[in-house]
Amino acid sequence: MKFNLLIFFFALTLLACKSSQKTVQQHEITREAFVKEKFAKLLEVQPNEINTISLYSFINEWLGVRYEYGGTSKNGVDCSGFCNMLYLNVYQKQLPRTTSEIAKEIRKVSISKLEEGDILVFDIDGKKSAHVGIYLQNNKFIHASTSSGVVISNLDSPYYKKAFNKGGRI
Repeated sequence: MKFNLLIFFFALTLLACKSSQKTVQQHEITREAFVKEKFAKLLEVQPNEINTISLYSFINEWLGVRYEYGGTSKNGVDCSGFCNMLYLNVYQKQLPRTTSEIAKEIRKVSISKLEEGDILVFDIDGKKSAHVGIYLQNNKFIHASTSSGVVISNLDSPYYKKAFNKGGRI
């Protein structure tokens, strides 16, 4: 009787674990679908063009975080701090801390050859290498703006088109 009871509890535990694994897998599929749909709309692309789920999941958590000079947390972040956090969490790479140091490390590519994850550097108010962001796709990029916090912007907007200095890879 004890042996049968032991087998019963073992089988019940095994079934519960399998059910739990299935629920986790379903949750991951649901989260991935949500991320693909959300960013496909924001970037004006098809959901199947959103492939780096870790990148867009990270961005999803940071969108709207307020700008704070020198900040590196969700309580406030500046442009280079945000790029550092993104690169560390998504690509497991440490970037230099400041925009000007990041700009020195970039292997420049032409704007027409930018790829997801490339670093963008902007000259703002006559100051070289004053702002940094990360290219996504379809001429959109993510950055920590002084006026809006972490946002997705368009390289084709007159402001960023004029301010664009260079883009490239580390």
